[in-house]
Amino acid sequence: MDWKIELVMIPVSDVDRAKAFYTDKLGFNADHDHRVSDEIRFVQLTPPGSACSIAIGEGITDAAPGSVRGMQMVVVDANAAHAELSGRGVEVSDVQVLDWGTFVYFKDPDGNSWAVQQLPTRK
Repeated sequence: MDWKIELVMIPVSDVDRAKAFYTDKLGFNADHDHRVSDEIRFVQLTPPGSACSIAIGEGITDAAPGSVRGMQMVVVDANAAHAELSGRGVEVSDVQVLDWGTFVYFKDPDGNSWAVQQLPTRK
C-alpha cells in the first residue's frame, strides 16, 4: 500500500496576503479558493511539479500563524532557486552547502519557515 502526503496545512493570519505571497512570489498554482461557510475558507496551493499541496485559509487549523518550521521543497539547482526567489522579491538566505545537500531558506509573511534543498550527488 502506498501512503502519500498530499496536503499540508500552513497557518496564516491574512489569507489574501499569504495567497499573494505563495502565488506571486513563489509561483505556486492556486488550485482552489472556496468559502465553505462564514467561518471556513479553504485555499489550496501547489508548487510547480509537486504532488503535495499546501492549504491556507480560515477555520481549517487551530495552529498559530507562523508556527510551521522546516517545510521543505527539493529542487535540482539551489543556486537557480535562490536566483529565482530573489528575483521575485523573496527575502532568501545565502546558499548553504552542507554534507546532506545545498540549501536556501525563506519565511512567508507570517514567519512560517521553509527550506529549499538540492540533494547531494549520490555516489
